Amino acid sequence: MKSKKVVLAYSGGLDTSVIAKWLMEHYDLEVITFTADIGQGEETHDAKAKAKKLGIKKNIHRGFKRRFCNKLCLSYV
Repeated sequence: MKSKKVVLAYSGGLDTSVIAKWLMEHYDLEVITFTADIGQGEETHDAKAKAKKLGIKKNIHRGFKRRFCNKLCLSYV
């Protein structure tokens, strides 16, 4: 039987790390993490390493700096 999967918006912080592990242990889910880089710097790269330590096999990392800046930040200027 295939395991069920869930995609978790993941920052690599304590809250999202705990919930990722909890989902794997209590619901037997395959957790796929998604991290959006909107300019946080090294934090998003650390998230990938943290996810791997938790046993997460797939981590999606996307850069949204330009989109975030153009669509949100500049709209308020």
